[in-house]
This record gives sequence, structure tokens and C-alpha cells, in this order.
Amino acid sequence: MRLPLFIATRYLFSTKSHSVITLISWVSAVAVGVPVAAMIILLSVFNGFEGLVKDMYGDFDPDIAVVPVEGKVFSREALDIPSIAALSQVAAVSEVLEDNALLEYRGRQFIATVRGVDSAYVGVVPIEGMLVEGNFDLRFGDMMQAVVGQGLAYNLMLRPALNDPIGVLVPRKGASFSSLLPVDAFRQDRIFPTGIFALDAETDGKYMIVPVEFTRGLLGEPDGVSSLAVKLAPGVDPARGKEAVGKIAGEGFEVLTRYEQKASLYRIMNYEKWGIFFIIFMVVVIASFSVVGSMVMLVIDKRSDVRTLFNMGADIRLARGIFLREGMLIAAIGAAGGLLQGLSICWLQKTFGIIKIPAETFLVSRYPVDVQWVDVAVICLSIAAVSWLLVRATVAVMIPKTTIRV
Repeated sequence: MRLPLFIATRYLFSTKSHSVITLISWVSAVAVGVPVAAMIILLSVFNGFEGLVKDMYGDFDPDIAVVPVEGKVFSREALDIPSIAALSQVAAVSEVLEDNALLEYRGRQFIATVRGVDSAYVGVVPIEGMLVEGNFDLRFGDMMQAVVGQGLAYNLMLRPALNDPIGVLVPRKGASFSSLLPVDAFRQDRIFPTGIFALDAETDGKYMIVPVEFTRGLLGEPDGVSSLAVKLAPGVDPARGKEAVGKIAGEGFEVLTRYEQKASLYRIMNYEKWGIFFIIFMVVVIASFSVVGSMVMLVIDKRSDVRTLFNMGADIRLARGIFLREGMLIAAIGAAGGLLQGLSICWLQKTFGIIKIPAETFLVSRYPVDVQWVDVAVICLSIAAVSWLLVRATVAVMIPKTTIRV
């Protein structure tokens, strides 16, 4: 063990050095450890909620979506759909045509998004696993049927068992609303509900899924498609799948991965996460000043030892090195204790779900936790950098180069 580290360790752990300054040093370590534990816990809980959101949207959004660069709808002939379906990276494709519409059910009205899908849609999006009532049958013989989101069904007071049709109205293209009969400005049709699906509040409070032929007739788009939903083959990287589909789609189409379809949402979540990190990091910086205080008192207390070292031939580098390592030991012990405490609490929460969410209608009953080791590494490096800078500056001030040997 090198001499500066040996002396620093003796100052901190020696049984003969149990003084008020030693006690303050250990309090400083605790002051560093508490915010470190808080950083681990808060970032892990945020990661848990982020993963929960991604899983929810991942169930409803396809792996790859092909959308037109201009406009909302394109013709089926404008895109080589069979060639995309034949790619080795692609497992299934589905044509989707959706638009906003006014829904009317038993005197209640609500604005929703009507998503028309073909028979291959269940192979792209696992919508059948989201059903909470009824079934996913979009056709009963020649009659077309709809599956409604749970939030939307609540707003319309809709139950499939009641067997009443839903009125669907969309504006006619180029229609004028100055007529005495505004209903003439709308295309309208009716469809019977057959099931209710549940996901997150934003999704199931917005979407109604119907056969694509229904939306094509309603919108007056006999071969219209608003997006092509693509399911990638197992093990295919989304970037490779996007590249393969993009080569066939051409410049007139934009190919989006699942995360790119909700880019703004994930970007905001990322900003929130690192915003939380920097707020708590400032608490860690403030707590690190307690280490500075203990270092100042330690240097003052050990002045006689410093004089002795100088008289024995030690240089300024050795003297500073002792107290630099002393300060880093205090910070390291505090950070290690905080990491251990934070990781232990996260493990207990993930394993036993000790802390519950006080809301019966939430998707999960306990706070989700996901410890990401990248976060742990960033926290450790940040603490090390801040502690080193503060302690080094303190030692340089307290033991200047002009120190005179006695």
C-alpha cells in the first residue's frame, strides 16, 4: 500500500483516532450516501414506468410502419406491398386505413379514431390478447363489426351485449357546412360492436377497430391505405428491417420503427429522466461539501503531523496526497453505502412489491422497478468526479505550495 493511502486509512479507521473530526467524517459519508441511494431508487422507478409505457405502446404499434411522406392516404398500387411481404426480414404485413370520426351511440357522441384493418392485422398486432369483453370478430357473415377501446366504450356507455349499432360520421371531402342540413356534409354508416379491448388510457380511449373495407367505403377511398403495418421476423433487428423495407418503399414513403412512431413521447420521457438525474445530482454536489468541511477540520487538526512529515523530508505532493486520499475514502465509503442501500431497496421492491400504488384503476398495483447498470455507472462516475474536484481544490487551498517546514 502506498504511503499516502496508508496514512489516510489510519486517520479514518484507527481506533486511536476516534475524535469529533472522525465522527464528522463518517457523518459526511452518510450525507453523500443518502442522495446516491435516492438517485438509484428514483432512476430505477422511472425506468420501470418507462418500460411499462414502452410495453403498452409496443403491443399496439407495429414493429415497422410505412406512411406516405405527403398526405394522409396513398393508393395500394403506389407501394409494392407483395414485395415487402416476401422479404425474409418480414413475418406479416397489414393494410391500415384510419381517420377521425364522430361516433354516436344511444344518444351519446364522441370523437374517435376509426382504424380499418385487414384480416392479417392480428398477425401484426396482438389485439386479441387485449380483449376484456366479447371477441375479435370483425365480420359475421356479410355484416361488418367493430372492436372498441375500453375508454371509448365507457364514454359512449357501450356494451356489445346490447346489440345496438354505432353511428359513424366523417366529413365529406369539399363539403360545405353552410347548409340548413349539416348532416348532408357528412358521410355516415353504422356498425355493430362485438368486443372491447383495454390498453392504456390514451389508446383505448381513442380507437375503434373495424374492417378496412368499412373505412374505405366511409371515406370514399376504395383502395386507400394510410399506413402499412409490418411485423418483423423473430430475431430481426428493427434497423435492418427498416432498411430492407425502405429500399422497396422508395422516397415517397417514410419507414418508421416502433420507437420512431412515438418519437416525441420517448424523447420527453428521456428528458424527464435526465432532468430528475440532474436535480438529485445537485443534491449530491451540495452533500459533497460536507466532505469539504470535514477535510478542512482534518487538515487543521493534523497540522503538527504535516510539520513532522516536512521535517522528515516529505514534499508538498506527499502531504496533499494524504488528505486527497482521505477525502476520496470518505466519499467512496458514502457512495458505496448509498449504492448498496439503493440497490437493496430496488431488489426488495421488484421481488416483493412492498410499496403499492394507491390507485385501484392503475395498470399495475406496485411501483415498477428496473435497475439499469448504465445508470449505476453514470452515478458512480459522477460522484467520483465531483468528489475528486472538491477534495483536490480543498487540499490545494489548505496546504499551499508556500508551506514552510518547521
